[in-house]
Amino acid sequence: MTRQMLTRRAALAAGGALPLAALTGLPVRAGAPMMGGAMPRFHRFRLGGFEVTTLLAGTRTVPEPQTIFGLNATAESFAEASRDAMIPVDKAQFFFTPTVVNTGAELILFDTGLNPEGIIAALSAAGYSPEQIDIVVLTHMHGDHIGGLSGAAGETFANARYVTGATEFDAWDMSGDEGFETKVRPLAEKMTFLEDDGVVASGVTAMAAFGHTPGHMAYRLESGDQQLVLGADFANHYVWSLAHPDWQVRFDRDKEAAAATRRRMLDMLAADKLPFIGYHMPFPALGFVEVKDSGYRYVPASYQFMMD
Repeated sequence: MTRQMLTRRAALAAGGALPLAALTGLPVRAGAPMMGGAMPRFHRFRLGGFEVTTLLAGTRTVPEPQTIFGLNATAESFAEASRDAMIPVDKAQFFFTPTVVNTGAELILFDTGLNPEGIIAALSAAGYSPEQIDIVVLTHMHGDHIGGLSGAAGETFANARYVTGATEFDAWDMSGDEGFETKVRPLAEKMTFLEDDGVVASGVTAMAAFGHTPGHMAYRLESGDQQLVLGADFANHYVWSLAHPDWQVRFDRDKEAAAATRRRMLDMLAADKLPFIGYHMPFPALGFVEVKDSGYRYVPASYQFMMD
């Protein structure tokens, strides 16, 4: 062992807790501050000739998820499914993901998040302004989808026309719901109402997905030889709803119809290997479905959409 190594060892022993920088003569620097967790606000990819951008308009942690999901599941089954997916059983992370589709001719926004501030901030992060939106499509009338339509400053998307399902609008029309009356009814004269297979724009088609609400709609995008489904809320969680389609969800208006819709949609997505965007899937909310045992499995997209 060299004298240099012995001398260094002795110095370290004598120095005890002294930082190595002090012993070596190097300048001492403060550690970098903790920055806290962060997520991107948008994710953009090509779909044929379309450009699709998912927006993170909000996210929050919610306790006691079995008061929302798996209402008809045993606590043991719920805990087992959570453990298998390596997620907590006592809390869930909610994501709120509107989607912008640029067809090349029109800029279409699907759903508007919880409030104007959230959707405006997400649009801005993605390089858009509310004034650029040509069409706002409402998949259904729950508050986390219509909340961004207007606020203290008035109508958020002043240059847009609006599209929603006829059955959905009619179901809420006589409900007296405050959110509907405040956010949706003032825009009714600017709305177009669609049935199943109705066309929003070339390559954008409505798909009836009733159950979550009476007229809940999904939408199919088709451009070139590529397709994608905007699933909205047909499945509200990638484990406790999508993987177990018969588990009841508190927010589903007609729980039996919602479960039947989930199975029908999931069978289609799995059989055709179609990608989909789920409004409440983990951001960026883009993935696939595969059949697993008597249920299904969510497969998040990786780099498929980075390639031409």
